[in-house]
Formats: sequence, structure tokens, C-alpha cells
Amino acid sequence: MTSINITVNGEARQLPAGGTLADALAASGQPAASFASAVNGEFVARDARATTPLADGDAVFTFQAITGG
Repeated sequence: MTSINITVNGEARQLPAGGTLADALAASGQPAASFASAVNGEFVARDARATTPLADGDAVFTFQAITGG
């Protein structure tokens, strides 16, 4: 099986080719509802994570969502 190399919050990780953002976040061990996410600087909504494919070299970031007015 082929794998891809990505970074998650600056840490190198490997995923199987065809992996999604949801796969990468599940591997982090954090509850997915506790943070927001971005791929290569572009925000990805929670409901789009499972359909957001990752490619070799992608950079994934997670951060606390801030709400307010």
C-alpha cells in the first residue's frame, strides 16, 4: 500500500494514500469536535473533513475555534 507524507501541526505523519482529513485527525487521538481544522491554510468545516482528500506534502493544522461578537 502506498502512503503519503503530511504534517499535522508541524509534526511529520504518514497516512495511506487516499486518506482524508478525518483520517488524519482521528489518528491524532483528540476528540474531533474539540477543534477547528485547516489544510494548507484553508479552513475545512467539520462536516467536510471526511470528504477532504489529503495529498503528499499537505499541511494540516488544528486550532481552537473562537466565537464571539
